Amino acid sequence: MRYRPLQSLQRADRNANLYRQDTITGMLLAGIGNVGQDKKSNFMIVDSKTEVSAIENTFEEFTQRQDIAILLINQHVANMIRPVVDKYEQAFPALLEIPSKDHPYDPSKDSVLKRVQKLFGE
Repeated sequence: MRYRPLQSLQRADRNANLYRQDTITGMLLAGIGNVGQDKKSNFMIVDSKTEVSAIENTFEEFTQRQDIAILLINQHVANMIRPVVDKYEQAFPALLEIPSKDHPYDPSKDSVLKRVQKLFGE
């Protein structure tokens, strides 16, 4: 497991988002979206036309950025790249799977919850 020095954690003040259109609209209205001076955003809109490779590449990019502390991803989007999500073991950015309007949350598929249950022997 790779640890970041404390100085870089102090700069990690943003979250990244991989969502469907309806979820990202709400998050943008809440002020969570950001486009930096380098024209890189901290969100990706996923729809039925989005290729899995594009989602995987964005996931990898977001997990390598030093300015991101939390990565929020709709659970059904995480299911599209489940092998990549399940391999992710870094503490930062923290990975949280959330439900979407059309896809309810399924705790049996949540990679973080599975690790917690494994630690407690459940």
